[in-house]
Amino acid sequence: MRLLTPILLLTLTGCGYHQTGSATHIPASVRTLAVPVFATNAQAFHTEMAFTQATIRELNTRTRYHILTSDSDSADATLHGTILTQTVAPLTYDGATGQSSSYLITITAKVLLTAHDGHTLYRNDAFVYREQYQSTQDLSGFIQEDNHAVNRVAKDFAQAVVSDMLESF
Repeated sequence: MRLLTPILLLTLTGCGYHQTGSATHIPASVRTLAVPVFATNAQAFHTEMAFTQATIRELNTRTRYHILTSDSDSADATLHGTILTQTVAPLTYDGATGQSSSYLITITAKVLLTAHDGHTLYRNDAFVYREQYQSTQDLSGFIQEDNHAVNRVAKDFAQAVVSDMLESF
């Protein structure tokens, strides 16, 4: 047992485990983050707003940074995001009507966190998120579900971005 403990400790210290917050890309001198509205290359309505708002909400919830909602010279760092693509593809069809009954929305995005001096603190050019949603066949009770799907994807995206920025190694 005495021999097993040092071997176990050596194994754990070399395999990438770390204390929360110890692998941050963001220097301790950064106290204020600017998060301007994300840019978009997609032909979709308000996806960039949903992603921006979800990211700001996640940063406010999980960090102690003062978040500015626009580009500002007073910010210590700025997080720029871009929605690269947004596609909606039918997944299933109703055999009786021949209409699509569920869809898959796929959104790709990239983010770049830069310090006030322009130095890159964090970058990820390859966020890809998918969400399946059902369409409504009853037109009298029709609810546009794709906006809700975008909001769910935005929440997952924001959680991943903040986690990756703070904890990736």
